[in-house]
Amino acid sequence: MVASRQQKITILDLRKKKERGEVITALTAYDYPFAKLFDRAGIDILLVGDSLGMVVHGLPNTLAVTVDDMIYHSRAVARAAQHAHVTVDMPFMSYQVDVAQAVENAGRLVKEGGAESVKLEGGRTIIDAVRRIVAIGIPVIGHLGLTPQSIHAMGGYRIQGTELHAQQQLKADAKLLEDAGASAIVLEGMPAILAQEIAKTVAIPTIGIGAGAGCDGQVLVGYDLLGIDLSFSPKFLRRYAELESTITAATKRFIDDVKQRRFPTGSESF
Repeated sequence: MVASRQQKITILDLRKKKERGEVITALTAYDYPFAKLFDRAGIDILLVGDSLGMVVHGLPNTLAVTVDDMIYHSRAVARAAQHAHVTVDMPFMSYQVDVAQAVENAGRLVKEGGAESVKLEGGRTIIDAVRRIVAIGIPVIGHLGLTPQSIHAMGGYRIQGTELHAQQQLKADAKLLEDAGASAIVLEGMPAILAQEIAKTVAIPTIGIGAGAGCDGQVLVGYDLLGIDLSFSPKFLRRYAELESTITAATKRFIDDVKQRRFPTGSESF
């Protein structure tokens, strides 16, 4: 089913979906072609994630991604999004120094990048930034649990919230984000029962990734869903295609046809 071109999903629509018990769908997108395809299919949210540092730029983690990087990719995705809500990650050190810096960078992502909301990682330590960004009219999506920008502090990509104290802190942080005006929260890499409890505790939507089925929606990296890199296979991932094999095979056929002079055929030209 192709999404209606008349309806652009807003942050308020996402809240209404939770209230009605409708599940929210989200995918990361980093460029115009894939964003256009995901949007046409009817995805609710296109997330321009700082995961682009790893998925697109080939970096070992997300930490080197800049605000300019995010603006460049966000512009392309925003041009394609006729239906989906576009949210953009604020990269590492773009909001942690002080509130003024956070507000300025959030404003750039909206003004220059076409973002309709921004996403920040963390709980109580970023509440002042969340509150101020919301106050100037920019919707904020939070991100709790496994927060990739804190990879060094966490000792790697490890599941979070396995101990009682950590569970209590994550629940408290979710409420703090809601009270600060956040419009939704991504819950990543935590026990399913904990994510479900948080989803029931807050009135704003929760979007899960590696956090079980109890969230109000689910997000995947678009390239992972499509199987662009079959070597990456976390337990929570479900692939809906294996394009790595398709693309590799197509490229090999092209190489062979050119070498064997089967392409181009005849004297075709512009």
